[in-house]
Amino acid sequence: MPAIHGKDARLPLHALLSQTLVAFTIEFDGEFERQMSEAGYAGARLSLVVWANLIRFIAADGVSVRELTVHALASDERIKHQLGCLERWGFVVLRPAPKGERSAARGAGDQPGEKKRDGWGSGRGIRADWIVRLTAKGRKAKEIWPPLFEAIEQRWQMRFGDDRLSRLRESLQAMVSRLDVELPQGLADPSQLALPLPARITQATAALPLPTLLSQLLQAFAIEFDRESPAPLALCANVLRVLKEKPAPVSALSRLTGTSPETSDIGWQLKRYVVVETDPTQRRGKVVRLSPLGATAQRTYHRLVDQIEQCWKEKFGAAAMGRLRESLTAIFSVHKGDQLAMSAGLIPPPGVVRSGAQAPALGRQTIGVAARQRMRDLVVQTEAFVSDPVSTLPHYPLWDMNRGFGP
Repeated sequence: MPAIHGKDARLPLHALLSQTLVAFTIEFDGEFERQMSEAGYAGARLSLVVWANLIRFIAADGVSVRELTVHALASDERIKHQLGCLERWGFVVLRPAPKGERSAARGAGDQPGEKKRDGWGSGRGIRADWIVRLTAKGRKAKEIWPPLFEAIEQRWQMRFGDDRLSRLRESLQAMVSRLDVELPQGLADPSQLALPLPARITQATAALPLPTLLSQLLQAFAIEFDRESPAPLALCANVLRVLKEKPAPVSALSRLTGTSPETSDIGWQLKRYVVVETDPTQRRGKVVRLSPLGATAQRTYHRLVDQIEQCWKEKFGAAAMGRLRESLTAIFSVHKGDQLAMSAGLIPPPGVVRSGAQAPALGRQTIGVAARQRMRDLVVQTEAFVSDPVSTLPHYPLWDMNRGFGP
């Protein structure tokens, strides 16, 4: 096995899957944003997970919200939330079913100046029998997305070598084909992992894109973890993992975890596991440390991660697990001069927000104060990823709504 990752040579399997998936997603999303900008839609920063779990199911003549929920293997609440965002951002319109008995306001975007329905751009007011259709902007996105999977995989073949990428794909396919439940093609929101999932119908994996293989195996790991842990993997692998006995500045959590400031913030899910206090060394600012419950969750995290990997060796075979780990670490061992080859794909193309280009937030016409700060955050995060992907890429992806559900 290549001796990479320095002090993190034995990163948990979920961390290796996560770092690879996030790296692919960032490169994919950057190219998507660039092509959308060339088509006249600057700042269209939707992430590939939106295609994988939602947009690809919207046919030319539309699809009902109910059907979309079934196809996406998601909850009604989650789908309506995402549709509300996509509606507000101008990618879809929602209208009552033609034969619906209850009258309702027409969907946003029907006519200029029309009064928007109550709940427009949110999950409120959307009914299961409503029809979802793509706007011109949504149709252009649906046109751009599919070819990008092959295009980015070809870049990875050139960057890492055909043999390395083939071994990675084959090792992923061998394990994903043995999963016993159907999973979303894109990494689902952590809240969706507790939903009942249908039994797997087909074991065919040859046609699945590389990020889907990574996503489904990572989801399978998270489902097993979340069954046994008081705190979900999404929290344990990020904020709870990086906290020590000594308090850390709350403002540093994004940098320490490789996630956005919004997704690493001390929200309601984290509050029971941490203690937030005024920074005694500064006039302003807060510091955070683990609570006793958080310390227990952190210890449980390390124990469960090892336990699941051992169980997977029995389930999939030690050889299969060894090949997967080796193939994942191998792509981080390739250098181009003094730089890791992985860094090259994380360099954003010109004209996109990660490269420093200015663009309104999704669904906005002007660049507001919050948008400027989020753009600066993206640039800082990107520079860190490029400089040292091994140490800075997250150990579990957290998709940020403000980044088009991307990392």
